[in-house]
Amino acid sequence: MEITTVGELLHWSYANLAMAHAAVTAKAGTYGRTQFMIRARLYAGLNKKTMSIGPFADDERWKMLLPQACCYCGSKDCLSIDHLISTKRGGANSGDNLVWACRSCNSSKCARDVLEWLAERDQFPPLLLLRRYLKLAIEISRERELMDTLLAEAPQLPYSLAAIPRAYPAPGKMQLWVAAVAL
Repeated sequence: MEITTVGELLHWSYANLAMAHAAVTAKAGTYGRTQFMIRARLYAGLNKKTMSIGPFADDERWKMLLPQACCYCGSKDCLSIDHLISTKRGGANSGDNLVWACRSCNSSKCARDVLEWLAERDQFPPLLLLRRYLKLAIEISRERELMDTLLAEAPQLPYSLAAIPRAYPAPGKMQLWVAAVAL
């Protein structure tokens, strides 16, 4: 599949995220027909604008249910607030962009893109964290009317287009959240 626009890339990754979430939740060892159907249907629906991404309110509900811990490493010590998409890069100073982070992770990440930072650590982001990141990226791209922009012509963005995952690891290699939680 050839992905040529910002919107196609974000929609493809978000549809893959839905596929991965369904597989991880079902404790599947591999992706099956059902998960592939979820991805195909959501990707087509997002591109045709007959479906939409989930609301940020769903993520806020998860924030209240999950233990108060660093969203990057799971530590419960020395927590602070971090902007998932750094304000220094142009991320919003809003509640939707705020996550818990321990001082160590917050200092290490600094103003870098979270997906690039996690990749440097050889970590795939927890699915609930990636979901929030992709929603923010989609929101930013829609606000700036960049969804139909060719990837090669995309301007500098607060998030890293290059770091947006096009493929996801096997379900057994991913987790919904960093801390061990019965979800």
